[in-house]
Amino acid sequence: MAITPVRERLSPDVFRLPVEKIRDGYYSDAYLNHSKTLLEGDGHHPRVLMQAFQKHDTVLGGIDEAIAVLKECSGRYGPGGEWIPGWEELEVHALYEGDAIAPHETAMTIEGDYSLFVHLETVYLGSLARRSLIMRNVQEVVQAARGKSILYFPARHDHWLVQTGDGWAAHVAGAIGVSTDAQASWWGGRGIGTVPHGLIAAYGGDTVAAARKFADRFAGEMNITVLVDFENHSVQTALQVADALGDRLWGVRLDTSESMVDYSLLDEMGDFKPTGVNQRLVEKVRAALDAAGRHDVRIVASGGFNAARIQEFEAAGVPVDAYGVGSSLIRGENDYTADVVVVDGRPAGKVGRRYLPNPRLSKVE
Repeated sequence: MAITPVRERLSPDVFRLPVEKIRDGYYSDAYLNHSKTLLEGDGHHPRVLMQAFQKHDTVLGGIDEAIAVLKECSGRYGPGGEWIPGWEELEVHALYEGDAIAPHETAMTIEGDYSLFVHLETVYLGSLARRSLIMRNVQEVVQAARGKSILYFPARHDHWLVQTGDGWAAHVAGAIGVSTDAQASWWGGRGIGTVPHGLIAAYGGDTVAAARKFADRFAGEMNITVLVDFENHSVQTALQVADALGDRLWGVRLDTSESMVDYSLLDEMGDFKPTGVNQRLVEKVRAALDAAGRHDVRIVASGGFNAARIQEFEAAGVPVDAYGVGSSLIRGENDYTADVVVVDGRPAGKVGRRYLPNPRLSKVE
């Protein structure tokens, strides 16, 4: 499943950048700030071409954020301390959010007076690196799921400040839902979720009571999905919840710990790994719901899922309708590098780096 690139760039306003701090170099490597200070103090204004690339077969994320950084924060301070914008003096060409890119393919070029944007390299490369990592990871699980829904659930595994951009990257890469409003904010969506374990505990460990209360309050606003492993008897609890909620129940979520064996499997252990959310557990829950006439209730599988595990489930035909995927989607790296490769019209890259024009780049207005 290929990602459809986003051909309309996000407005810089979407990102709510801390513009003054970025202009001041607060988030930049110190040596870049020193370079800006030196160039300006020396009156040296070389016209350079900077090109950015990375080293994976991946998906481009964070490019609109990187462009926003250049639009809002390139420039210089005047003699009176006023900010003089530099964007109009730059020429930027870039690919789009969601574009597939190859190793060493140029993803963006920036051409202009180097002193106007030298301090921004740390910030725009970081945006590209983080968002591309999320896009690549999400794309892998989306492809593994063969068209089934992926719910993006890593918010609790990372710092809250990364949620907005990561959620956008996951959305572009094909995640069907995210868990926080922050993650959904850039396209005007809302976070989704399930009846959680903590709420079940708050109602005395009674999943049905918690699910009924939750549905009474939110059934008109969202699809009601209920975690059914609180008592470690997912088949029994799924049937109880389905009976109690009726048509208000959208799905049940299996989330058995990887160190636990669900009670419904105790009499048939021996020829498969019984812990966690496994093929046999899903099949038993599906069969029980079908036998009760609840073919409409979806099954969401979660707990330690990644692309490889989803591929195993899909190859075996496990009757899962959606996968909740968490921390695996924020692991790994997708680093970007930026090099000055042309100065005042002449090749000037360090040894091993040269200008690599890319006809796929579009001029950023």
